Amino acid sequence: MVGRPGIKEVAAASGVSIKTVSRVVNGESSVRPATRSRVRAAIDELGYIPNTAARSLKSGTGRVIGIVIDSLADPFFAALVSAIERRALGEGLGIVVASTGQDVDREREQLLLLLSGHRAAGVIFAPVTDSHPYLQAYRESTPIVAVDRAHPDFDSVVVDDFEATRTAIGQLVNNGHRRIAFLYREQRYGAISRRYSGYLWVLTESGILFDPELVLYDRSGGHDFTDEDYVTEINRLFSLATPPTALFAANMRAAVGIIGALHQARRAGTAMIAFGNVPLAGAFTPAISCINQDPYAIGNAAIERLLALRSTPGESREKPRELVIPTSLIRRGSGEIFGPYHSSRSGEKPTS
Repeated sequence: MVGRPGIKEVAAASGVSIKTVSRVVNGESSVRPATRSRVRAAIDELGYIPNTAARSLKSGTGRVIGIVIDSLADPFFAALVSAIERRALGEGLGIVVASTGQDVDREREQLLLLLSGHRAAGVIFAPVTDSHPYLQAYRESTPIVAVDRAHPDFDSVVVDDFEATRTAIGQLVNNGHRRIAFLYREQRYGAISRRYSGYLWVLTESGILFDPELVLYDRSGGHDFTDEDYVTEINRLFSLATPPTALFAANMRAAVGIIGALHQARRAGTAMIAFGNVPLAGAFTPAISCINQDPYAIGNAAIERLLALRSTPGESREKPRELVIPTSLIRRGSGEIFGPYHSSRSGEKPTS
């Protein structure tokens, strides 16, 4: 094939009309799933860039930054978007925000709609998966930056999940806890996997036997746990023959659910550290200790990197960079509750 493939070639390769290809590119819901998948496969194979996006890339008319996140209701992402918006407005750019609901297909539709329909000047996204072959066609001319989760193909702004978790779990162990629950273990995200690795590392180094009963796994099929789910899990944990004396919430959503469940179960005095600065953390009793994963710092770093790539588009072809934003452990009380093996209780009989 000579030159860049067009919509006609995509239509021929997928056995559909040009109008159907256009509907898929624009994210319209009227296309059957099987047809949509066939068209997407042809787009990936041919490396097709929609004409609307190609015109935007050539003329530079795109004046918005696309932001794709898990949920518009997530406090972490709300703060991150706020930071990006403030900096973008300073550059004369607007923003368009979309959510994925942690669904791979929805993520794809949102990203392609921003790049082709809205002709975005750049995209910042929290990847649901680490495989986005359909974005490669945009790579050289449109800056794309991943946030919160590292991506093998694009510059990423992240935190050191392993080290931050190691610090938090290490404090709980030093405070006399040997039964520490991890809530929850998501299989989809590398960030949670690194936090889980930090948890296991501390247990091993401390000579603490790992108990799978203390780990809440994501069995939700990609949907967030409900308040009732957390209540059920907290009741399960404290019904164990040897219940946990401390909890680690692996993300902010889990932290909010766990706090509510602990209060409902009248176990609010349980030691706990959350990954992410929980809203109104100081209003609880005890106040919630947390790893401060600063969304404003992450958002600012992401937009600054995107703007740099926009001014020097050739950099997007280089090896992706990973920008690591520092974290800190904020000690408010819940993470400083002593466990049964703390030295101050040496004269007491261990309770676990």
